[in-house]
Parts: sequence; C-alpha cells; structure tokens
Amino acid sequence: MMRVIFRLLGFVLCLGAQAADQDNALESLTLTQAHALALRNHPQINAANYRTLAAEQAVKQARSGFYPAATLYASAVGADSQQTRIMAGGLNNPSVFDRAAQGLGASMLITDFGRTANLTASSKFQADAEHQNAAATRELVLLQVDASYFGVLKAEALLHVAEQTLAARQALLDLVSLQVSNKLKSELDLSFAHVVFEQARLLVEETRNNADASRAALSAALGFHELHAYQLADESLPPTTTTNEVYRLIDLALQDRPELASLRNGHEADLRFARAQRDARWPVVAAVGTVGNSFIHDDRLPDNYAAAGIQLSMPLFAGGLYVARQHEAEDRAQAAAELLRSAEDNVVRDVRIAWLSLSNAEQRLNITTQLLKHATDAFTLAEARYQVGSSSIVELSQSQLDLTSAQMAHSGARYDVLIQQATLNYQIGALSASADTPARNSATQPKTR
Repeated sequence: MMRVIFRLLGFVLCLGAQAADQDNALESLTLTQAHALALRNHPQINAANYRTLAAEQAVKQARSGFYPAATLYASAVGADSQQTRIMAGGLNNPSVFDRAAQGLGASMLITDFGRTANLTASSKFQADAEHQNAAATRELVLLQVDASYFGVLKAEALLHVAEQTLAARQALLDLVSLQVSNKLKSELDLSFAHVVFEQARLLVEETRNNADASRAALSAALGFHELHAYQLADESLPPTTTTNEVYRLIDLALQDRPELASLRNGHEADLRFARAQRDARWPVVAAVGTVGNSFIHDDRLPDNYAAAGIQLSMPLFAGGLYVARQHEAEDRAQAAAELLRSAEDNVVRDVRIAWLSLSNAEQRLNITTQLLKHATDAFTLAEARYQVGSSSIVELSQSQLDLTSAQMAHSGARYDVLIQQATLNYQIGALSASADTPARNSATQPKTR
C-alpha cells in the first residue's frame, strides 16, 4: 500500500513540476494586453483603416470643385502655309499659324446650384460610414480575441481536470493491482480499472489537443502567422443579469452598433448623391481665364495674350440620361433605407438571443456547481463503500465518471459565461469602448467614439 501511495505522490509531483516549468517559460498575457495586440497586428483592422483613409481622400476629390483649377499649357505648331485652315471637325477659329507659345489657364466654379455641395456631403457621409465600418471590424476582431482567450482558459481548465482524473485512476489501478496480487480482489476488478484508466488517457489526449487548437485560434485572432503560446490571466465573472435589462441593452445597441451607424451614413450619402444627380440638370456658371506669351510666332500674332470671361453651360436634352440617373440614385437610397430597417430588426433579435444565452450560461453555472457538489459526495461515498468491500468497482467507476463529467461541466460553464458576456458586449457595440466593463455597467455610462 505504501508503494502505491509513493508512486501516486511522485506522479503528481512530476505533473506539477512540468506545469510549473511550462508556466515559467511562457509570457504572461492579460485580456487587455490581448486587445492591444490584436488592434495593432490584425490585418483586417489595418485593411479597414486604409479603406477609411481612402474614403477621406474621396472627400477631398469632391470638395476640390469649390477651388480654382489652373493648368499650364505649352504649344508648338507648324503650318504648311499661311493659308492653312481647318475646314471640318470643329466650330472654333479654324486658322492655324506657326507658333511656339506657353500660357496658364484657370477656372473657378461660381455656382452649380448645389451639385458640388451635395457631392461633397455625400462623400463625407461615405467617409463616416467607412469610419463606422472600421469600428465594426475592431468590434468583430475583439470578439474573436475574447472568444479565443476564454476558449484557451476553458480548454486548459478541462485539461487540468482530465490530468487529475488520470492521476486518480492511475492510483485506483495501482491499488486494485496490489489487491489482486494479494487475492483480495478479482481479475474482473483489475479489468475494470484498466478500462477506466485508458478512458482517462483518451480524455487527456482529447483535451490536450483541444487546448493546442485553442492556442492556435488565439494566435490567429491576435494577428500572428506563427503560434504564440501565453500564460493567460484569468478573468472574474460579471454580475448576474436582471430580467428588465434587455430593453435597455436593445436601446443601447440601436444607438451604438457601428454597423447601424455605417448604414445610416450610407443612406444619407445616397440621399445627397440623389440630390446631386437632380442638380446636374441645372446650369453651371464658372469664371474662366487664360494668360500667356509666344516667343516664336507668325507676324500676325501678338507677343502676349490674356482673356477672361464668365461661362454658362446647361444641359437641354440628353435622351433622359439625367432623369434616369436621378431616379437610379433615389431608388438606391430607398433600398439603403430598407436595409437599415432590416439591420435594426436583426440587431434587436441578436441582442435578445445574446442576453438569453448569457442568462442560460449563468443558470448552467449555478446548476453545475450543485452537480459538482453532489457528484463529489457520491464519489466519496462510493469510494468508501468499495474500500470496505460493500460495493463493486462498477459502482466506483460510475461515480468517478460522474465526478469527472461534473468537474468538466463546471469548469466549462464558468468560461461559457465569460464568452457569452463578450458576445453580448459585441451585440450592443460596447466591446471596443469598454472591453473590460460588463455590458450592464456600460449601459449606464455615456460612450465616447
């Protein structure tokens, strides 16, 4: 009996030493640090930032219509004779003279009756929509980080339970082997002990593989190509949900979800673009001017030239082109409005589902706590009964299995609560703004974006 106890003690100490060495070799990482790494490294966030910069350049392009435009010209022309004339192909002055000249032409919009202003406003709303899309991308990436982070903690907790189970079943196998050799137990007991021991080994292998897969998922969520292993810091459980809280969370989601803000800005951009297409049928008034000199020219041409004027242009007939463009833009704006309404309905649904999932996870945690208590009591009683010979190893094995299932369910339920809390924070648009603050607390605090 003492030999079995020493072997079990040595096995546990060996596992503890290996775990300690591994923990010391790994870099520690908190959830806040994981968020910072993902925001800095993840390619989806970088891509969203570049799209935002591109949209800001589009605003400058549209706004450039309000500023003067200047163009430098240089011409060198040779005519075959002094009588050269362009007879077809244009309504301008057809005379062509030998010359080499340079000049500067400038134009500035006086008014186009709101077309350029509406185009500029449309591009601004599009840029705001891209800003919100970038915020939505950050929220999604942080949700992946949270789910992967808590997934690693959950997998490691299950692996710890599996290793403890393996150690306990190794001790049982050694004990039964000793009792069989002393003719105190039958070979059937030894066979059952081998079965439960091998089941524990399978459980360890499965949970170890899941833990490795969870670490790989976390590395990808942090934006790394290669695998990075960390010693993760645990997180405390959030406060318990309340039944009347879901309505406030829905209001918060409709206000703060970046996807909805992006769709609203996109709808407003479509409306402004439709107005710009309507204004395209109005006149355009611009001031134009040019100045220059000719250092080589025909004797009939002056050395310098300058001219300025007011130019008005107005489309009269284009086969329905401008009206069709206006109607197309208006229809697209209506479609954007319907998509916004559908997205709001989906957000309300998603918040309700996330709140229900969090409530269910909290209930499962409470139930598994009681389950673990009863399974522990049952195992203690079954072990005592087996030691005195009043029960079979089948009863002991079943109680061990029930205890292991209860331990794994309880360990997993705790991190399921944290994962569902992160999902709820994502659904209300509060993940990046208050990643470490529970959704129920952020609902009472003003958000800044």
